Amino acid sequence: MASVTDTKTNSRPLLRRRAVSPLTLRILAVNVLALLLLVGGLLYLGRYQDRLILAEMEALGTEARIFASALGEGAVQRTASAETGDDGEMDGGETYELSAELARQMVRRLVEATETRTRLYAADGTPVSDSRVLTGSAGTIQIVELPAPDERGALTRAAVRLYNWLTDTLPGRDDLPVYRERPPGRAEPYPDVERALSGETAGTVWRTAETAEGRPGLVLTVAVPVQRYKQVMGAVMLSRSGAEIDAAIRSVRFDILRVFALALAVTVLLSFYLAGTIARPVRMLARAAERVRTGHGRHMEIPDFTGRGDEIGDLSGALRAMTAALWTRMDAIERFAADVAHEIKNPLTSLRSAVETVSRVNDPDRRDRLMAIIADDVQRLDRLISDISNASRLDAELSRAELEPVDVGAVLAMLADIHATTMDDADAPRLAVDMPVGQDLTVPGLEGRLTQVFQNLVANALSFSPPGGTVRLAARRDGRDVVVTVADDGPGIPEGKEEAIFDRFYTERPAGEKFGTHSGLGLSISKQIVEAHGGAITATNRPGPDGQPAGALFTVRLPRAD
Repeated sequence: MASVTDTKTNSRPLLRRRAVSPLTLRILAVNVLALLLLVGGLLYLGRYQDRLILAEMEALGTEARIFASALGEGAVQRTASAETGDDGEMDGGETYELSAELARQMVRRLVEATETRTRLYAADGTPVSDSRVLTGSAGTIQIVELPAPDERGALTRAAVRLYNWLTDTLPGRDDLPVYRERPPGRAEPYPDVERALSGETAGTVWRTAETAEGRPGLVLTVAVPVQRYKQVMGAVMLSRSGAEIDAAIRSVRFDILRVFALALAVTVLLSFYLAGTIARPVRMLARAAERVRTGHGRHMEIPDFTGRGDEIGDLSGALRAMTAALWTRMDAIERFAADVAHEIKNPLTSLRSAVETVSRVNDPDRRDRLMAIIADDVQRLDRLISDISNASRLDAELSRAELEPVDVGAVLAMLADIHATTMDDADAPRLAVDMPVGQDLTVPGLEGRLTQVFQNLVANALSFSPPGGTVRLAARRDGRDVVVTVADDGPGIPEGKEEAIFDRFYTERPAGEKFGTHSGLGLSISKQIVEAHGGAITATNRPGPDGQPAGALFTVRLPRAD
């Protein structure tokens, strides 16, 4: 019951349906974020604004000095105590003061060509003239500039609101002093005027209350002393709105925003294109892998993106190769299971027949022969099951084991010594070893499994060699490989069977050998071990002088350690 539950759980789809690919969103977020950071830095325009303000302050200061010089020359009058010497020059103790009427007239004339607001203060800080205030017999009239009518369209107003929202996130003007308009006629001067009345030139950048656009505005003021012969007779203060500066910065920012809108559109389109070239193939590969996992046939195929030449193509090729290897392994398992069933069925059939017969036989000699058959079949089954068990464990062992340096020459020499020590028949085939002196024949591998390979080959060669024959073991280096050959003096390999002898359960034994003494897995296991070490094993016949085979030749090629 548990297995059924596990199967149902494993058959559930692992891929979730999504309206938008998370990978697409990540690519879009990374690209747009980088663009936003760049545009945000450009929109700040701090240094550009500072340069505009500095240039405006310098121009305002120059204009203020011109006004102060003109007023110092043309809008002064001598005080009542002033006297003139015989030469017509003023005595050293004479003083001057501003003439209010002349000063007002000159201020009106001076500001006709400029929009700069000009205010004149007497030496005691009393307001004398203001270009925004008209004085007459009926009283005073204050001129207040009204904002221009908003004739912008809805789209422009929306763009301005968006601009204001964006610029509100930038560093503001909170560190600037607040400009407050003094009531007309009030004697309290501005700080710049106080410094100018002390003989200094002063300028300040102010911030005002929120403008019609919803952001604080700028006011620039410069105060210059009005002097005559270094006598400070008053101060003239020029003030100008920073609207032109704001307009210039707004124009630059709008240009940046236009470029940003275009760049954003291109970035979004390219991000979707990039995400499509990445996310879509990955999603197709994932769905194909899911179909392979949950499907019940081999018609499911992994899409081929190897032509892309990138990592997606590599992933596609790896998945296709993995799927092909999986099907190959499953085919091998199915064939192995079928072969095992077939090979076990033969001795079981013989064993069953013998067991059924032995109970009905009364003749002791026949019963003994049947019991011998039963014993042989049991031994054959035991040997077959042991070889099958070793073969089935081989893959797992080779995949988990750590490779170590193995001296092939030492392994072959050990096999030759064992054979020479255990050989008890003078006519038994001899084992000769031929290895070059001083050559390094070390390969990375599992010593026990490589020893098993050479033992199988040597045992196979000895079983086919005639009495008094010789099995020749040779090893040498060939480039980056170590090559081992095993040659015998037997009848050779049947024509066309050079590859088939490595199949599972294939047997081609010498004449007269007792049936069932070999399972037919030795060469198959040897090939599996050699290929797991990255090598190759082949079988050919040694040509004899008469053109007939003079024996079999097995060649094992193993890669050397770097």
